[in-house]
Amino acid sequence: MSLVNEEIKAKAEVYHGDEICQEKTKLLLKEVGLPNGLLPLHDIIECGIVRETGFVWLKQKKSITHKFEKIGKLVTYATEVTAMVEPGKIKKLTGVKTKELLIWVSLCDIYLDDPPTGKITFQTPTGLYRTFPCSAFEVEETKDVKEENKEVKEVNAAVEVQDA
Repeated sequence: MSLVNEEIKAKAEVYHGDEICQEKTKLLLKEVGLPNGLLPLHDIIECGIVRETGFVWLKQKKSITHKFEKIGKLVTYATEVTAMVEPGKIKKLTGVKTKELLIWVSLCDIYLDDPPTGKITFQTPTGLYRTFPCSAFEVEETKDVKEENKEVKEVNAAVEVQDA
């Protein structure tokens, strides 16, 4: 059963289509200070955020399994991933599991260590946790994305100058 209903959607910023959802997902991760490669989803159909509560969701065409090469961990993402986000944290996460030894274990919380040490911790509902370097979940921006970000900053700067 989906946690996202029409009442929640009415209060949310909702986006459709893979390209815009990829962009919004990376922007959200950046806003809360988490690594940009934490949610490597594909073929995203819909994403949304309720800014007042921090509730977010991502729906993709099919579940995927991703290997984070730098740490050698497999993670599976269901067709619907939901969470509550706040600076440095993802709480009440659903739809994400990691493989430990021979079993898949659900993840419920992800948070940056305090004070920031460049480490990120993943916790299960049973209280077990693993900590890894944040760099294992960072994705290099392509030249096109860097150029696009530069252009956006230049346009924003020009608009601010005009407004002043």
